[in-house]
Order: sequence, then C-alpha cells, then structure tokens
Amino acid sequence: MAAGATRSQQIIERCLTLSRFSEEPGRTTRTFLSAPMRDVHRCLRDWMERIGMQVELDAAGNLRGLYPGLEPEAPHLLIGSHVDTVPGAGAFDGVLGVVIAIALVEALQGRRLRCGIEVAAFSEEEGVRFGVPFLGSRALIGTLDSALLARCDQNGRAVVDAIRDFGLDPDYLPSAILKGDLRGYLEFHIEQGPVLDNLDLPLGLVEAIAGQSRLELRFDGHANHAGTTPMPMRKDALAGAAEWISLVEQEALAAPGLVATVGKIEVLPGAGNVIPGEVRASLDVRHANDDSRRSAVERLVNAAQEIAARRNLTIDYSTRLDQSAVACDLDLVAQLERGVVAAGYPVHRMVSGAGHDAMILAQRMPMAMLFLRSPGGISHHPDESVLPDDVEAALQTGLSFLENLT
Repeated sequence: MAAGATRSQQIIERCLTLSRFSEEPGRTTRTFLSAPMRDVHRCLRDWMERIGMQVELDAAGNLRGLYPGLEPEAPHLLIGSHVDTVPGAGAFDGVLGVVIAIALVEALQGRRLRCGIEVAAFSEEEGVRFGVPFLGSRALIGTLDSALLARCDQNGRAVVDAIRDFGLDPDYLPSAILKGDLRGYLEFHIEQGPVLDNLDLPLGLVEAIAGQSRLELRFDGHANHAGTTPMPMRKDALAGAAEWISLVEQEALAAPGLVATVGKIEVLPGAGNVIPGEVRASLDVRHANDDSRRSAVERLVNAAQEIAARRNLTIDYSTRLDQSAVACDLDLVAQLERGVVAAGYPVHRMVSGAGHDAMILAQRMPMAMLFLRSPGGISHHPDESVLPDDVEAALQTGLSFLENLT
C-alpha cells in the first residue's frame, strides 16, 4: 500500500506541476495552443520518453505517445484526455486522465502487452478560445474541417492561424487521423459532480454521455425611461426573460434526468434607470435520452414564444450545439467493471452529464470511461481536488483492465 500511495501522490504532484503552466498569473488558464501548452508538452514528453514511449506532436497540437505491443498487427488501445482548461481552472480536469494513462504504462515496468497502447494528450476540449469544443479529438477522427479551421478567437486569429503560430503545419492534419483498427478508447476523468462523493464511492463506470443542446435566445422589447413609463405600458425584455428563466428551472425539476441551465444573460442598454429593451440569454439542456432532451428544448422555446407574445415582446433564437447522447461500448464497460471488481472496489454505473473527448472518439471506435470522485463535487474551480486513495483505485482498475483486455 505504501508503494501505491507513493505512485498516486506522484500523479497528483504531476498534475499540480502542470497546473502552474498558465496564461494568467495566480490561476490556471490554458487554452488551445497557447504558449503555456509548450511547457505541458515538454513535461509530458519527458515522462513518456523515459518509460520507452515513442512520442510525436501531431498537426492539431495533440501530444501522442505510443508504447508498442508484442504483436504489431494487433489493434492498439488509445487512452487519453485533454490538457487545455477553462479560465481559473483546477489542476485535475482533463490532465489527470493523461497523467494516469502515462502512469499505467509506467507501472508495466517495460513489460509489453499483446496490443500497443497510445496515450493522447488532446490540445483542446473545453471550447474556450474558439467557442467550439473538441478540436483536438476531432482531428483524430478527421472532422476538424474547413469551417472549424476558419473559426476566429476574440483577437481575430483563426484556428488555422493558431496552428501555424504554434509552429505546426495544417497541411499535415490528415496525418493526425487514426489509422487502421483500434481496440478502443479509454478515458479516466474526475466526475465533476457530487454523485460519487455523496455515495462515498471512489469510482464510477460511465454508461453513457448525455446529449447536449445549446441555444441563444434574444428577447426584444423597448427601452424607455424607468420613471415615466407606466407599468402596463412597458415592453420590458428582462421581465419577460426572467419569467422564462424561472420556467426553465421548473421544467428541469419536473423531468427526471434532465438538467437545464441559463448560464449567461446580457441586458441592454444596461442602465439602472432604463427599462431593458433587449436581453440575450443562453440555454444549455442535457439528457441521456435524445428524444427527452429535444422535447424539453421544444417546450422551452415554445414557452419563450408564449411569454414574448403575452408581453408584447419579440423572440428570436438560434441553436449553437445539438450533440447527441453517446452510449459507452457494452463490452469495454463490462471489462472495465471486471477490473473494478478485481481491484476490490464497489461498482457504480452512471451517466456523464458533462461532455468529454470520449464522445468524439466513439464515432471511430468502442469507448469506455471511468470516473474518479470529485470531493465536494467541485470542478472548473481552483478548489478542484482528488483523493490519493481514489487515484490508486483507478490505477489498480486500469492495470487489471489492461492485463485482461481481450
């Protein structure tokens, strides 16, 4: 157990080391192909090369290390996660999955398995810099298309410019696409929620990743003087949006498995003595069942239209994301479950409410995910943490999974 405690603490320390590579002083912020990502690549490359991995940086900025197997023709296993972050992030979201993957190869101590193992540190998952997620993993399945490459950040630099600025050549993006047969993709990730912590469980087997709908709605009324306009004569866009936001919460509370969030509003003209004439609001709806999710979105859009009509407002909306739910591979999940049992831990199956690179890789190969408990349910925050015993549980499960992979 002492050795286990040592290796789990080493993983945590490595994650903390990487968290210091940031675009902002005093907090962790690392977006797609920003300068601090070079430091992350340097550390990861050093760790991977020291344990006998063949390392390359592909044209999308994904750092990839191959640990060859005994049978070169055998489909290899891909293990990975992302190394970009949200602004003001914690030290473990994404990065932990990459470091655990390297630690699993390290734990083999030079011994080769039948199949090779490829570790992927994806350059982008969060969607912070360019407003669209999964740029890194999209490159591996060939869906980083011309429209995505043309998207611009707030400084007017396109994705393709960011690739060149990092010293990479976008003409080589086709070479980043995975070739041949692959056994599957495995991702270790913190839960980013409170379920495992509330159950006092170290690990969770992911059965599916919830589908997501993201919309932007605009309520238009009429800005006017707050002191001179009688209440019955107002076209208050914020009052209408507020009524609708309350209905969003009620809808989600009434539907099992549904989560719905209005996380951002913009009020114009934004003065304390002026009736709001325009409100722009985001809507994020998620469910493991796509029909349930899309029905909820339809009801919420209809509700917004009804509120607007009743209040003499106009409403417009656009869909920014319609990501289908993704089921994990039954065979890989069963083998991962056997690893949890063999390592001596209880089995808990669950749905991921957050999106992950795994849902992109699932378009190309079988996929499985293992969650680690998030103490306090905290993520996307500097207080994000993991427990050494939980990291050890994930390592033992991963090693058992690798030893018995069929």
